[in-house]
Amino acid sequence: MKIAVAGTGYVGLVAGVCFAEKGHDVICVDVDEKKVEYMKSGHSPIYEQQLEELMVKNYEEGRLDYTTDYKMAYKDADAIFIGVGTPELPDGSANLEYVANVSRQIAESVEKDCLVVVKSTVPIGTNDKVEQFIKDSLVHNVKVEVASNPEFLAQGTAVRDTLEAKRIVIGTESREAEKILMEIYRPFNIPIVSVNRRSAEMIKYASNDFLALKISYMNDIANLCELVGADIEDVAWGMSYDPRIGSNFLNAGIGYGGSCFPKDTKALKYLASKYGYKLRTVEAAVDVNAEQKTKLFYKAADRLITFKGLKVAVLGLTFKPGTDDLREAPSIDNIELLLKHGADIYAFDPVGMENFKKKYPTQITYVKEPADALKDANVCFIFTEWADIKAITPEDYKEFMRTPLVYDGRNIYKKDKMKNAGVEYYSIGR
Repeated sequence: MKIAVAGTGYVGLVAGVCFAEKGHDVICVDVDEKKVEYMKSGHSPIYEQQLEELMVKNYEEGRLDYTTDYKMAYKDADAIFIGVGTPELPDGSANLEYVANVSRQIAESVEKDCLVVVKSTVPIGTNDKVEQFIKDSLVHNVKVEVASNPEFLAQGTAVRDTLEAKRIVIGTESREAEKILMEIYRPFNIPIVSVNRRSAEMIKYASNDFLALKISYMNDIANLCELVGADIEDVAWGMSYDPRIGSNFLNAGIGYGGSCFPKDTKALKYLASKYGYKLRTVEAAVDVNAEQKTKLFYKAADRLITFKGLKVAVLGLTFKPGTDDLREAPSIDNIELLLKHGADIYAFDPVGMENFKKKYPTQITYVKEPADALKDANVCFIFTEWADIKAITPEDYKEFMRTPLVYDGRNIYKKDKMKNAGVEYYSIGR
């Protein structure tokens, strides 16, 4: 099937590459000519496992291409997937400007009947508006339907999550639209949940917000564990055997980040408020996460008389391993506070430093190896559990640091091993 994909970020690019991998004829559309040429040369603009490899393979085999010419891409496509960003606005609502721009371009360009599929995360009811907007703006006498097909990929494992998804959710208002999507996803051989458009939109928000709530709940329990003398890892272990709870998303830490959970929790909270409803559980998850991010900074501030003039090692900048994404990363909140209090920061991250330099080009020192950050450091903060960071031994902290004082936001180490190595060690919920 001939597919056009609008947007080449995490959602659009991964979807386009995976569609091509499953045999469809795909063209990805982006407004940035340099980015398009970069992708044509076999490079991915985002760090994601397997992505570049599949980009090169499918481009060379003729199933995948990239362009800025949206009119050419959309005019005779069987299906057009919208995978552009819906960033958070100051009031917590989703910015639909990019979705609207693409919808207008589609209306001006399509010359045959086609299905428009919104993969972007959008508020409930948006697909209805997109369909009406396109129909109001059509230039040619063609039939266009809109369907919802939310993505459920996780950054760092996005390709695998797409090709080996647990389920595919589609939201349609006609048998014809459902049939087209079923045909597109038939080669994936994955269970398909077919519902109406608004239910599909809600499934996306409800899923992400539930996972965010689960993370915040465990962090809340972890904070109480510290006060009462319990160990959150033992608590999570005991909980994990209950099939009603499961073992995923039980790790305590310094909160969630990224492009989905923070934005989607606020968006659903905003949507509920528009209808006069208060989503108390989601609001609690947002509040807990906001406080959790800087928990270790304030713990360290209580321990130290000042950060001014101290060498502070920061290990991990991205919001999670396996990605170069910094959106809502706890490292940003903490580095802002550390800089404000006069710290001399030396930071290491295996893939996130180039992106971080765009925000802090000269304020902090970037190093190529963790040991360079730890050498003669007065204190160390761990914000991301990269393998390179987990490979650091307790003895390394004792050897390299001037004062082996470690604040671990990801509970990488066993407390007794750090203590036996002579490291003063603080973590979450233990």
